[in-house]
Amino acid sequence: MSLDFLNQRLSVPSRQLGEPGPDAAQLESLLTAAIRVPDHGRLSPWRLLLIRGEARARFGARLAEIHAAQDPSASEAVLTKDRERYNAAPVIVAVIARIVSGHKIPEQEQLLSAGCVAYNLLLGAQALGFGAQWLTGWAAYDAKVAELLGLADGERVIGFVHIGTAAEAGVERQRVALAEVLGEWTS
Repeated sequence: MSLDFLNQRLSVPSRQLGEPGPDAAQLESLLTAAIRVPDHGRLSPWRLLLIRGEARARFGARLAEIHAAQDPSASEAVLTKDRERYNAAPVIVAVIARIVSGHKIPEQEQLLSAGCVAYNLLLGAQALGFGAQWLTGWAAYDAKVAELLGLADGERVIGFVHIGTAAEAGVERQRVALAEVLGEWTS
């Protein structure tokens, strides 16, 4: 058994992702695999929201409107970036954590389970031959955007996973050496 797949995992910038995206069968397989994550208490503390087709441009336009209303001094370049951010990759999956407050399963475990879904989307997209990038940005943390996405109380965006065909190969970045982050508890 080899760990080559994990050692080769990398993100492809969303602006470099384009058509074709996963077809219906690939997308269903990808999403089904993505939700096979650790889930203490079987809460399924996450849900997925697809943003694709013409909805991508509408979502970007609404983000620009929200941003302009909140910051009237935002430059046109910044608002254009908001408008265009979701137009490259053919499929964007908003991973949404559904946190059950006061449950015996700590909120952090629920949040981490949702994070695992986003990471599985990255791995699964790569396994299917697609590029992907997990992004947040201001929209992931904004109350007006949460309202736009129809988030309920206790829900929050973990990230937007952009999936498509890479226009060029992803570039490996400098990674931390294991020795810099590894310790051993002995007491």
